[in-house]
Amino acid sequence: MIFYSRMNCKGDHQADKEYGFSLPQWNKELERLYPNVCFVLDTLKMKGYKLGEIANQSLGTKERLKRYGILNLFDGIIASAEEGVSKLDYRIFKFALEQANSLPCEAVMIGDRLDNDIVPANALGMKTVWIKQSLGQYYNVRSIQERPDETIHTLEQLLDVF
Repeated sequence: MIFYSRMNCKGDHQADKEYGFSLPQWNKELERLYPNVCFVLDTLKMKGYKLGEIANQSLGTKERLKRYGILNLFDGIIASAEEGVSKLDYRIFKFALEQANSLPCEAVMIGDRLDNDIVPANALGMKTVWIKQSLGQYYNVRSIQERPDETIHTLEQLLDVF
């Protein structure tokens, strides 16, 4: 998976195709927040930032965020299942910008994938922050379209950027 991720492919899916094993079905009950996510989001809110989520998620995103105790920290949530469009389709970013009543130059996309997060946000004129985590950390910036404005390795580093 890491090998394919280094080639800017979705490593788990490419390895699945190459080696013929079946990826397990995603179990939402096993999802966990990254360490210090509440502290980081609270701090950004206290600094006056509006927070939103653009996610390729199945139905029930708001309910999961509520269960995690962080729904109230978001000003807007755009989930692919509810919108009928997913990242990397630019329309999901435009929906989020409309919901936030924000121009692209006033918004920042923070994401862990160059293809799904950074490229479409850059194309729309948003600022971008690449958080190198999960399999996306192994991607390589190969073009100006993939180049984020900032690169960080932990969620806490957002507080140094903002």
